[in-house]
Amino acid sequence: MSKHTPLYISLLLLSLLLLTTTLTKAQEFGGNPPSIKWNQVNTKSARVIFPTGLDSAAEEVANIIMRMNRAIQPTIGYKQKQISIVLQNQTTIANAYVGLAPFRSEFFLTPEQNSFDIGSLPWAKQLAIHEFRHVQQYNNFDVGFSRVLRILFGEGGQALGNDLAIPNWFFEGDAVFNETLVSDQGRGRLPWFFNGYRALWAASKDYSWMKLRNGSYRDYTPDWYPTGYMLVSYGREKYGDLFWKKVTQDAAAYKGGFYPLERAIKKYSGEDFLHFRNDALDHYKKIFTDDKKVDESPNIPRHFEADREYPAYINDSTLIYMKSTYDHLPVFVIKTGGKEKKISVRSVSLDNHFDYHAGKVVYASYRPDLRWNYRDYSELRVLDINTYKERRITKNTKYFAPSFSPDGKTIVAVQEAATGKCDIHLLNAEDGRLIKILPNKDKLFFTYPKFYGNEKLISAVRTEKGEMSMAEIDINTGDVKYLLPFSYRPVAFPTVKGSYVYYSESGPPDDLYAIDLTNKKIYRLPNPDNHGTIGYYQAAISDTRLAWVGFTANGYKITEINSKSVEWLEVKVADTPSPLPDMGITALKRDSASDLLATINDQSLPITKYHKSYHLFNFHSLIPNINDPNYGIALSGENVLNTFQSQLAFDYNRDEGYKQIGFDAIYGALFPYLSGGVDYTIDRRGFYKGGNIFWNETDLHGGLEFPLNFSQGKNITGLAFGSDLYYSQSNFQQAFRSLFSDRSYAYLNNYVSFSNHIQQAKQNIYPRLGESISLNYKTAISGLSANQFLADGNFFLPGFLINHNIVINAAHQQKGEGNVIDFSNDFPFSRGYQAENLHNMNKLGANYHFPIAYPDAGVANTIYFLRVRGNLFYDYTRATDVTISGAPFKGNFRSTGAEIYFDTQWFNQVPISFGFRYSYLQDPDIFGYTGRNRFEIIVPVTVF
Repeated sequence: MSKHTPLYISLLLLSLLLLTTTLTKAQEFGGNPPSIKWNQVNTKSARVIFPTGLDSAAEEVANIIMRMNRAIQPTIGYKQKQISIVLQNQTTIANAYVGLAPFRSEFFLTPEQNSFDIGSLPWAKQLAIHEFRHVQQYNNFDVGFSRVLRILFGEGGQALGNDLAIPNWFFEGDAVFNETLVSDQGRGRLPWFFNGYRALWAASKDYSWMKLRNGSYRDYTPDWYPTGYMLVSYGREKYGDLFWKKVTQDAAAYKGGFYPLERAIKKYSGEDFLHFRNDALDHYKKIFTDDKKVDESPNIPRHFEADREYPAYINDSTLIYMKSTYDHLPVFVIKTGGKEKKISVRSVSLDNHFDYHAGKVVYASYRPDLRWNYRDYSELRVLDINTYKERRITKNTKYFAPSFSPDGKTIVAVQEAATGKCDIHLLNAEDGRLIKILPNKDKLFFTYPKFYGNEKLISAVRTEKGEMSMAEIDINTGDVKYLLPFSYRPVAFPTVKGSYVYYSESGPPDDLYAIDLTNKKIYRLPNPDNHGTIGYYQAAISDTRLAWVGFTANGYKITEINSKSVEWLEVKVADTPSPLPDMGITALKRDSASDLLATINDQSLPITKYHKSYHLFNFHSLIPNINDPNYGIALSGENVLNTFQSQLAFDYNRDEGYKQIGFDAIYGALFPYLSGGVDYTIDRRGFYKGGNIFWNETDLHGGLEFPLNFSQGKNITGLAFGSDLYYSQSNFQQAFRSLFSDRSYAYLNNYVSFSNHIQQAKQNIYPRLGESISLNYKTAISGLSANQFLADGNFFLPGFLINHNIVINAAHQQKGEGNVIDFSNDFPFSRGYQAENLHNMNKLGANYHFPIAYPDAGVANTIYFLRVRGNLFYDYTRATDVTISGAPFKGNFRSTGAEIYFDTQWFNQVPISFGFRYSYLQDPDIFGYTGRNRFEIIVPVTVF
């Protein structure tokens, strides 16, 4: 995009960028090995596709959807199109999504350990009652202008229309309301879910609506899930169960024009959106009025400081814990006498949990599979805090929440298998060797197991219904004694000290409890004066001290007190524990779908084979592509299993006037990717002896690519290599065949790309150490003589301050002697110059990136500025070639300048970074314009 780009073209390009962003989902191309065989349960509302062996999970999901679909349709709409839901069981990541382009959903079936976060319901049930609400949303938002966009551009058009009209807070808030409505739990009943807003209110942080919606690089802000739930639940509570159905129908249809959702809220509630959202948030502020206000103090940081989590006592005066900040990587820290000492950066992990014993730390780290992106592992690592040496003790495992035995020789961990089975494993602490698998007679899901002596374990457990208790487990027999009555109140973070187990239980408030294991008496240990924190989690106990973690507006905070000052209040165990609170939302009980989940019984459903080739060419979207002088449109397809992507395209070149029709496809279900395609170009034009000549071109290509992921430990590493064979044939049109002969040639495109970098903190512009290197060699193999080699690398180094980066770029390109054709030119020429594809080019560039400001400000709910950053650069390119007369050409192309980037959010949910560049040319731009000053607009780019 040049500085002279017309406004209407800029707006169109922005819309296309938003469309591209909308189509990006949490999906992995070719992520499953071909050995997996797929079956299906096919119902009117959903086709549940699953690996062989997961029959019960698939039937459970299908049964829930069949019953729930009819019950909750009245509050969103009755339109229905069948969704394909793929159950993924190879990953350790707890997640799911529903998306358009193509219309499908994926459930990642490994639950997380923390029951406070999403609840304790069986994971497949939780995903079904949440994600299927998204299916209903997309089915019923295909109206009005969104429908027009779908007609014009397919599912991608509807996705764009829906995302611009209906904010993500509604999509997720409505789905969280649904999970809370149809179950006895749901995040809308969990105090933990509201902790972010509670902490901001307690600290009197009055952030703007745009800041709450878009986040910040300096301050903690909650995400759109609790925001959405509070607004959606308040709307249903005050204006009735059909309120959001009417609002979203108008919004998706774009009735009223710009800001259609806000207009519809005013239409059906009688109050503008500002007052509506303030009233909704005020409702919840009143629910949590018991939260103690944070006293203003000069010692309290103004912005987010750090998350300090999972404390453990080394001795009475020394703690070890995990510390995460916005500008540094997560590290293990030892604190003595108020001073923190960094021990080691934590390897890539899915959570911050660890256990400590006698100078050793054990935790679970994340490692992706070498090839299959839907297969990953949770492996145990042991860190010696004295030598700082870390070693991996298990490989290709799915272990979670490890903990040492009292003698430090054994580790207990939760194994979450791909079959859905959960077991407790005992491992040798030295080499990770499996010692024993405990029987799981009651089919429990174990969380955070701890040793109680050498013969017993204590673990928070979930039943198949999703109710929780604390369990005492005999290591020798596997026999279980339940220490608490079962309820839907989550319990988590047990720790054992002497004959007591301390744990957190959901409230409100989320409080600390203790069980005397000798007489089974239960005590509540109320949070003394709250200490300015929300919640009472992850307790650590020494002989004289008690530490715990609470949430604040500046991050998770560890509080320590003398254990003798703790009040112990005995709790009389009720036969029927009190239910979780509804937070003043009576709408959760008045709907006919209330607690529907408890009434659903699994019935046997027909199971058939799902063929991997089903709807292989699943065309879903028509995507425009404008890059003047090229104008095109592409029909894009992708099958449900995401193993085959295809594209049928038409392009028009305004300069030459040629037309091109092409088809491309890539198959990712085998170890290498297989790709191929064909392009036919009509009316290619050239200039010959004062007149135009015309010819047509046919291009065929096919290739192999090997995408490999070597990431593990503290490094993120990828390697891809492959080769493509291209065949091109030129046929001159009839009028010119007497002058020119048809010709054809073939060439190979061989490439290698490698990237390796450490983890990146939130405020880091780039990783502080890393490299990205690509090699490309093109060579003709028939019809003519030509070759070209390109090497390009970027090297990332730390700058003078923590969020500064030095980036060195080096490149070399060499063309063969006597090349008959020019290959495409990807050489990173010095900035500011008109680039040419010369015979030999070498480039060295230096960049210094740095943050300038964090505005945290926006305009009209349209564009929000998160960060402004700068870059100072120097480029030096040395090129040689031969002129038309045969004389040698040597030239220097040096430039220096500055770039300014704006990291923004558009429409409160779409991240876009753009910038401006000024280049001063130290040498003449002999292939371009006169003058030494250049100004350019920088459109979004990525590095890794």
